Amino acid sequence: MSKKEKTIRIAHIVGKWVGGGVESNLMNYFRNIDRNQVQFDFICDSDSIDIPKEEIESLGGKVIIIPPYQKVFKYHKELKKVLKNGNYKIVHSHINTLSMFSLFAAKCAKIPVRIAHSHSTTNKLEWKKNILKQIFKLFSKMFATHYMACTEYAGKWMFGEKEYKKNNIYVLNNAIELDKFKYNEKVRTKVRKELSIKEDTLVIGHIGRFMEVKNHEFLLDTFDEIHKKNNNSILLLAGQGPLLEKIKKKVNDLNLNDSVIFLGQRKDIEQIYQAFDVFVLPSLYEGLGMVLIEAQCSGLPTIASTEVPTIAKVSNNFKFVELNKTKQEWAEVILESVKNYKRHDCIKECQQCGYDIKLESPKLIEYYKNVVGD
Repeated sequence: MSKKEKTIRIAHIVGKWVGGGVESNLMNYFRNIDRNQVQFDFICDSDSIDIPKEEIESLGGKVIIIPPYQKVFKYHKELKKVLKNGNYKIVHSHINTLSMFSLFAAKCAKIPVRIAHSHSTTNKLEWKKNILKQIFKLFSKMFATHYMACTEYAGKWMFGEKEYKKNNIYVLNNAIELDKFKYNEKVRTKVRKELSIKEDTLVIGHIGRFMEVKNHEFLLDTFDEIHKKNNNSILLLAGQGPLLEKIKKKVNDLNLNDSVIFLGQRKDIEQIYQAFDVFVLPSLYEGLGMVLIEAQCSGLPTIASTEVPTIAKVSNNFKFVELNKTKQEWAEVILESVKNYKRHDCIKECQQCGYDIKLESPKLIEYYKNVVGD
């Protein structure tokens, strides 16, 4: 049997590719996995943006575009056809509770291994979205043969406590290339110069898609308080998303146009961390929050809401703050975190907690081999 024939080719159902944490995590594994043993194909909805098609193809993968899941019948028909023609042994679905749609098509295509992957959870503040999530969650296991999650918490939320106790949920750490995020004074100076930021300016950093879950409005209110106490401060926001214009309007309403910089979607995000002085993520909920691992790895004081899983804390530079605390209280915690702080990277801590992609990617290969009985 040739090497090509022995390679396990896996269909990853991504849904709408928007350059978020799920896609970032998937690409981290794809870049670092032994592609002689395992190869990835990415099945994305037609309304996706910023798919790194050239890179994927250069690494031997394929990008396959299908109708979005909202067009239920077209989606099912096309996905079933793609999966049949691809002769896949494994379908790995990353669209959380919506995986019932993709894995039903996979079952109809007679794919033997169908993995449902939980990347997220929920929050009581998003009650309308929660109703749908709770309904779809009831069917999350129906067409799956295997369960995976980014954390124990995300796994229990989607598949249940019993499945976790029976060791039926494989927790795949959202690992990163740690060396890329190592603190570098020269890079910090370069990036700040490019962004016209003075060395003594306090930089509050945030990386996240402009969606309700990331809680940008509260972040802006908090920064407004910080700026009142220290007018030599700026907020850097990296990302894109449907609420971007709404957030820009709020910046204008708060008269913070000169103190908030929108960086857009960046491909050099590991360098952007270097320019920050503190990283803040007041999310309504997170499956993990991979940006928190990246921020800590680069040596940043990191502040997150208590709706983020506790496993996201890998260093002593991390603080949780409740969302019911006031913007003034959040501002105080953030300002306190940077007082007399001497920056240093936390690579060892991240490695010990299972976030080193070089150590984690071989484990994923073994998992895939085991589930197909190789």
